Amino acid sequence: MHTQTGTQTRTDWTEALEHEARTLLEELDAHPAARRLFDGTLDAGGYARYLVQTYHYVRWSTPLLAEAGQRMKHLGLHPELGELLIQKAAEERGHERWLLADLRNLGWPAERVEGAGRSPAVTAYIAWNRYTTMSGMPAAFLGTAYVLEYLSVHRASATVERLLAANTIPNIHKAVTFLRGHGNADGAHVAELVSVLRSLTDPAEQSALLLSARTTRALYTGLFARETAKHPAHTS
Repeated sequence: MHTQTGTQTRTDWTEALEHEARTLLEELDAHPAARRLFDGTLDAGGYARYLVQTYHYVRWSTPLLAEAGQRMKHLGLHPELGELLIQKAAEERGHERWLLADLRNLGWPAERVEGAGRSPAVTAYIAWNRYTTMSGMPAAFLGTAYVLEYLSVHRASATVERLLAANTIPNIHKAVTFLRGHGNADGAHVAELVSVLRSLTDPAEQSALLLSARTTRALYTGLFARETAKHPAHTS
């Protein structure tokens, strides 16, 4: 079945994907720490914890994006999608340095960030996406990418404006590089993803993307955890 939205025809499965992204926004709006971040009223400690956990997932997302794209091309699975993943990895490269710079301006040197460790939710996020990348369904990572970029489009720029306006975190004007870089500009990325994803007609691949989107949504609030578990860094 197809539904008509404006001048575009959208398949049910891409609507389900957008539903996961909208649900993530609703869940974060209801989460106390995330709501304070969006309102610009999160305190310095809470904002630093969010950036630390974001650093840990971002440093893994970039190489996983590239690996998923390369595996898709190697397996002959949707080379256009594989190239898109590789392109996205190139665009994301270096974003962990933005986070380290933001945290340094909050008084967190790189050694402290590394020593803080990952929350269980971030560890699960990394493990899930490594599994899907290596399991023969690397396109699933696009489900993760979609919900995170959808979140950026709808919250990042306004969050920067409110954090700067509130000005309750010392040095905040030097600590919003990451969020500023993931604002409204990601709108084009979301539209591009949806356009390309409509080429996927295999129900198994569609289900894998939806499952990855749902898993990422379920784990994302872990970025606001007060306590982080100590996990040794992987080097492979």
